Formats: sequence, structure tokens, C-alpha cells
Amino acid sequence: MPLGKKTQRLNSPSILSELGSTGERTRQTSGLGCLGEKVTDDSSASRRVGVSEDRKEQPEWLVRELLKQNRRRHSVTLGDKAQIMRQQYQHSIDSTHSLKGEFCTNMLQEYKEKEEAARRSKQVAFTLPATMKALCHGIPIINICSTHDGTIITVREDGAVCYWSPELKLQRTKHMFNDGPANRKSKWASDFTLMTEYNKLMIGTGDREIQLYELSTLEPYCQINTLDTVPLTLDYGYTGSDKCCILYGDTEGCVNIILVSSVADTLRLWNKLPKIENMPNIAIDNAVLFPSVTFVRWKVHQDWVTQAKYLPSFQAVISSSSEEASSLVIGCVLPLTDAEQQLSEIREACYEGKTKKVQLSWTPQLRASCDQTVFTIYKGVKTFDLCQKHSLLVTGGMDRLIRMWNPHFSGKPTGILKGHSAPIIYLCISSEDSQIFSVSIDSTVKIWDIQDQCCLFTADPKATGIHGDISACSYSPAMKSLYTAADCMAVLSLKIRPQLCSRLNVSHNEPIMCCGYSEEFRQVVSCTEGSVVKVWDFDTGRQVFEFGGTHDLSAITCMTFDPKGRRLITGGREGCLKIWNFNNGQCLKTLKKDGECHEVCDCIFLKVHGNSYVMSVGQDRKIDIYSDIPEDPHHIQRPRPSWQDDLKNGHKGDILCVTHCPPSLLATSSYNGEIIVWNVVSGRIQTRFVSPLPDKHQNVKGLDTSVPSMIFLKNSKLQQFSSTTALLTSGAMGYINLWNVLSGGKFVSSFKASRFQQKITKLAKTDKDILYAADRIGYIYVYDTETFALDAEQKPPRAENFWRAHTSRVTGLQIVDNDQVVLTSSMDFTVRLWSAHGEFIGTFGQSESWSVHISSSWMHPAVPYEVLIDPLSMPDHEILKVKTCLSDVINPDKTEADMEELKSETHTELRLPPTSISGTDIEED
Repeated sequence: MPLGKKTQRLNSPSILSELGSTGERTRQTSGLGCLGEKVTDDSSASRRVGVSEDRKEQPEWLVRELLKQNRRRHSVTLGDKAQIMRQQYQHSIDSTHSLKGEFCTNMLQEYKEKEEAARRSKQVAFTLPATMKALCHGIPIINICSTHDGTIITVREDGAVCYWSPELKLQRTKHMFNDGPANRKSKWASDFTLMTEYNKLMIGTGDREIQLYELSTLEPYCQINTLDTVPLTLDYGYTGSDKCCILYGDTEGCVNIILVSSVADTLRLWNKLPKIENMPNIAIDNAVLFPSVTFVRWKVHQDWVTQAKYLPSFQAVISSSSEEASSLVIGCVLPLTDAEQQLSEIREACYEGKTKKVQLSWTPQLRASCDQTVFTIYKGVKTFDLCQKHSLLVTGGMDRLIRMWNPHFSGKPTGILKGHSAPIIYLCISSEDSQIFSVSIDSTVKIWDIQDQCCLFTADPKATGIHGDISACSYSPAMKSLYTAADCMAVLSLKIRPQLCSRLNVSHNEPIMCCGYSEEFRQVVSCTEGSVVKVWDFDTGRQVFEFGGTHDLSAITCMTFDPKGRRLITGGREGCLKIWNFNNGQCLKTLKKDGECHEVCDCIFLKVHGNSYVMSVGQDRKIDIYSDIPEDPHHIQRPRPSWQDDLKNGHKGDILCVTHCPPSLLATSSYNGEIIVWNVVSGRIQTRFVSPLPDKHQNVKGLDTSVPSMIFLKNSKLQQFSSTTALLTSGAMGYINLWNVLSGGKFVSSFKASRFQQKITKLAKTDKDILYAADRIGYIYVYDTETFALDAEQKPPRAENFWRAHTSRVTGLQIVDNDQVVLTSSMDFTVRLWSAHGEFIGTFGQSESWSVHISSSWMHPAVPYEVLIDPLSMPDHEILKVKTCLSDVINPDKTEADMEELKSETHTELRLPPTSISGTDIEED
């Protein structure tokens, strides 16, 4: 190659600038080979090496010429490669961080939903508003107690005792105090408690008395008088065989304890003593002389005692006060150092007949520091409770905080519950439910979880209806109810979940409103009345995931999937749609109208000319259409403008159902029985018709004409429907109506699908147009659509098979063609899977898992237990007929003629377990 040409091509300032490092870099790149230029010219190589080794000895012009002959490298150099690697590494780091961030977000979302699911399992609430009973007096109730049978007992300050039923129906009232002499006022009650083991009611009075009455008759029994102080707060504890402890706190901060052995005999003796004001009476000075009585008075607080209790499990007394220094004290009943001596004296007096010599001293004793545990709490304690099961002490007072303590250590609380905005006046620990009930002075009631130390439920005065100053509270574990006394008596009852039989398997703890199947993930999704969504593994029946509160705790009324089955769309009673990633419970988008929203009854996902839309119908009687744009950054999305035909000529009743027939047909049905077929492209009404009534029920008033389910049929084998489209709709009295949609829209025929004349609530079909229909009492019917009649004169189709899947209304019905199974859900709390022939595979959530393709793992030939024992599953037989027949149970409003017809059509053999029914059996029916 001529040098001139070579020089002309390589003449570049960048080459000259490399003069000082050319040789060294040449040697490095030659050694690396794959990253540098491959050397093919040996002479050139030797010349370059020469330049490198003897660069100082060569003339400048030769160096320049040699440099010109050194070809410029167009491959990647070591430095360039390092830079690219650094860029790639940084990009890899950025990608990894992005993936990690996305992974962490998903994990946090999943953890949050699992935590929410755990919280829902502990969910508790009161039935609101409270049940109220007006009080026709202004005298406060001092305390509330409940008996083992649920009877509620209250005592007013004026001594009136009232017995109430658990529902606050007044059963009995009696005034216990007689009016005193004219020169002094009547007595007033300070507190009361029950001695249930001895059938006694004990009242403390402002006259420094402790009075006992028969609990059953409220007759006076005896009293202890001339106490040194007023018993502000009373308590009683059964300490052993015929032994008890009576204690009261007073205005001097003392805790007074009366220990009684041989209680029954002692009380009988007191009952024989002389009466004062019609009450057998004994002075406390004389009572302590009895061998069976021991009296102790402890100086515990420097302020009034706000509450005092005897703790049998701890054999101790706990008392509280409003002072900070000794806000709450847990102390021994007797001095530990003198306990043996005192017990010895009592034993000698009881069994050796010696006279007990006791000089009662009202001078209070001080416990040794080792005999008590003192809790110092800011602003003191108004109320407390203690639970041995959880080894938990809770305190509340003026500072509005609930403190949780280990009762054996007074250093620091183990937890603090914040939430009340007013002083706390009542606390109760429900040990069996691991919950704490609290009431503040502003009538706010809260329920707390002990383990999570969180608030589970709050009821404010507006919600409960409780008004006035609360004077007494009591929680009844037997009735699961909280009773309060203010301007009126009120009871807040816990919402109790139904106690299901141990043999019953349920998928949810509440009615299920809808269900669906995602082919993409092979998962089943079910939604409930309480807005809980559960995701199930289709192949095993195991729960995969759960999230809830999706519609502000209002019912989820409908659901659908996008065409790929990756996103879930739900509609709720509060009137909006939500789009979910149902694998982690993330709400992707909310579809909502402006202004007032009404309940969404049905929703579908449809594609028109390549565009995707979400469509919903409901109680606003309009069709709402939302464009599906996943990349739209706005979380709240509004609907497209309504069709003009919909605004002017649409439904006059609530729209219950919508179904799509690609490419352009859409049908909607309403509560009043009207069905409208739309052209989804133009938005114009194509035809409309009203569901006909069966011939035998033309004149029946109040008949349910609503159309809760519809389905399009496009089957070339369907008689004379090869060039048109058929529409099946549910009708009155369990009928299914068949319509010809395209030929002007006309009624073709109808047939009775439900053997019990119950409304068909769901319709579904297979790819081969086998129709499945579900009714309101849980039956599934199977029909071959090729046998459908063209007119009423031809023989109506017969069910090829039927079985009872649920004991209540079927709310979900879907055919999974690839696996030849049927998915159902119901208001009876269950989601179930069946073979196409009605064989029971299992209930989602049951303890035993199944395999869809291994029939030996199915529950078949067993059937759901509640279906088996339900009266409507029984055969119609003469021996079972009594005054109330099967038809009366199903529909008590039928006429006699209808009942006779129903009896004749009731199948004569038990159809359970569900199996295929032969043609002979059907003909016999």
C-alpha cells in the first residue's frame, strides 16, 4: 500500500497526541489479543517494538513515520472496555435496586394483607345502637352485677333494687330502705355486690352499715353496723370451703377486711339477733368476737379508695386511689409474719371451745414493704382489672391512658393503650376472648386486643346512643354484653359469629356474594358481604391469600377478571368499582362516578374494536362505562359520557345484570323484569322486552319478576337459531325464558328449570353449550341446549342431571371447561367445586386437600354435611308428611293449588349423593 495513501487516511491529531504512550499500549493490547487488535504484520510489529525500546535513539522524523504506519485501532481498548463494564455494572446495580424495591413493595403489601387478615380473624363489634331502657328517675345507679343465668341486678343510690332480663326488660323492683324518722334523711347506698354461693345480696350504706338480703326474695337477712367509716366500695370473695372474705374501701384510704369461716352457720346466728328497723343487727365490735370472724384494717392510700377487689388466685387484696404515690397496691390479706399465729388462735377457738379475746382497734395497720406491691401512676387510678390467665393487670384513670402491667412487677408498664379522649371510668378483661373492654367518661366504649395491644373497635356516643353521665358499668361474659347506666340503662351486645357445627366446612365466616376463576393463575377468588376477598388454589382447595376492607367494609356485590385473568375488578354496595392485583391485595385503580353513588349490582370486562372497557350497572339505573387504561397514572377514574339512549329510554328499575355477546351485542335486565338489548358500538337500543309470567300465575299479585341472570347462546346446532342469537333469562317461579334477539326480538318459549319453583339466580354454559342453572335454595340443574323447544307447543326440555350444591342462594356459578368442573358459591358461607356430573370434589378451605384430576382425592361419594341434613334435601314421602309439608317450608305464600302441583312434582327419591341421573329416572319424574 502506498505510504501516501496510508498517511492520508491516518493523519489525525489524536494519533500525534498518543506519541508518549503508543509503544507501551501496543505491547499491552498485543498481549491481551481478544480485547486489542490482532497483529498480523511481523515487520510492523518489530518496528513498533523498536519504537518502544529505542524511542529516544530514533530521529524525530522516523518516529513520526513509524507512528503514521501504526494503524489506528477501531476495536475496543482496555480502558474503553473498563468504562463500558463500569456502565454495565452500574446499570445492573440500578436494575437490581429496582427489582429489590419492587420485591420489597410486594412483600410489604403481602405482609400488610396477612396482618390485616389476622386482624379480621379477631374482628369484634357491638351491635349498634345500644338497646336502651329509659329510667323515669334522676337517681344514679351505683353498680351493676349479673348472675350466672344472665339476670342483671342494679341498685340505685336510694336503695331501689331492680332485676332485668339480659335484654333489659324490667322484671322486678323493690325499695330496700325504709324511710327514717322525720328528723333525718333516708339512707343512701354506696355500693353493692353479690354473695352468690350463699344466695345473698350485700349493700353498703352511708350509715356505715353492710346489709345482707336474700338474693331470690330480697327479704332482709342481717346487717353489720357501727363501722368506723363509710364503705365506699364493696367486694366479696369465696376463699374456700365455707369461707369468705368481705372487704371495703373507705374515705380514709383504708382497706377493711372481714374474714369469715363457717359462713353458713355464722350468718344463721346473725339472722337470729335482735332487729333494728326490721333488720337483724350485729355491731362490728361484737362480730369480731365470733371465733369464725377475723377483722383487719390496712392503711394503704392517702386518698379515698376508688376500687377494691379480693383476688382468690393471688390470695391478695388489690385497691386503687386517685393519689399518685400509691395509686394501686396489691397486698396480703393478713400480715405474713403473724398469719400462722392468728390461724392458730382461730383453730383453738373453733375446735377447743376457748373464748376469743379480741379488742377491736380501728387504728389501721401498715403493711411491711415485703407484704405489698405498690404501683405509682400519674394522676392515680380510677379503675382496674386483673386476669390470672394472662398474668395481666390493667389500670385507667384521669390521664386517659390504659396501662398494662405484670402484676408482680411495678417498675414499668408492659404496654400503654392510647385512644380515649376522656378519663377512663371502667375496665374489664375478658380472659377467654383475650380482650379488654374500656369505657371513658364521655361514653366512648372501646375493645382492645391483649396480644397485639391494639384497638379492635370503638363506639362513640353518637353510634351507641348513650347519653348522660355514666354512673356504673359491667361486662357480662355469659351474655357477651356490656351494660351501662347513665340517663338510661343500655346494653351493648357483641356481634356473635354463628357457631357452626364441627362437621361443617366453610370458606368464609360470612355470606359469599360472588366468586370467579382465573385461568392464568389457576386460582379461585371469592368475595363476601363483609368485603373480604380470599384467593384459593384451584388444584388443592387451599387458601393462598386474603385481603379485606376493600370497599370500606360494605359488601362486595359483584366481580370479574380482565381477559388475561391477571386483574380483579370488584363492585361494591357503596357504589364504586376497584381494580386489584389480587396476588398482593394492592388496589390499582378506583372507578367512581361523581356525586351520589348507588350500589353496583353487576360488572363485566369487554373489548370493542381493540379497546378495553369496564362496564357496570346497578341501582342508579344507568350503564357506566370506564376505559381500561392501565398506564393512566390517576388512581381515581371517572366514567365515559352515558349513551343518549340510556339517558332517555333506558331502564326504569334497578339494573341487576349485564351480559355481552361479541362483537356488538349487550343485554341488561332490571328488577321490574325488563330486558334491553343494546348495540354496544352505537350505544343504541336494538330491542327490548318484558319477562312474561307463567300461564298459571298470570293473576298472582306480588310475583317476583326480577331478572338476576342472563346468558347469550350462539350454537349452530340450536334448532333454527343458526343465523341468529338466542338469549336465556331467568323468569318468575323458577322458569327460564328463551328469546330470539336479532329477528326483531321476540319471545320464543319458556320452561320450568327449578323443580321447586325457586328463582334461578345464576346461569352458565360450557363451550359445548351445556347449560347449568342454579336456584335460590342451592340446586344445580343441567340442560342440553340442543333440546330447547322453539315454541310453547313443543315439549319443554328436561334436566339431564341435577343435584343440591348448597343450602342457600347460589351467588356464583362458573364452568371450568378445561378441567370439566363446576365452581359454585353461596350465601351459606361456602365455595365448592363439583365435577361436570355433580360429583362433590370439595369445599374450599376444608382440612383435606384435593387434586382436581385425581378422583380418589374427591369427597365423592360423600356430600356436604349441611346439605345432607337439610329438610329440603329430604325426599317427598307420606311418612314424612305432617301439618307442615315440604312446599310450606319452601314457600308458605303459595295457594293450595300451587301446593298440590308442587307436591306432585317433588322428586320421589333422594337425589343425594349427587350423581348423574338416567333418562329413565327423569321420565319417571
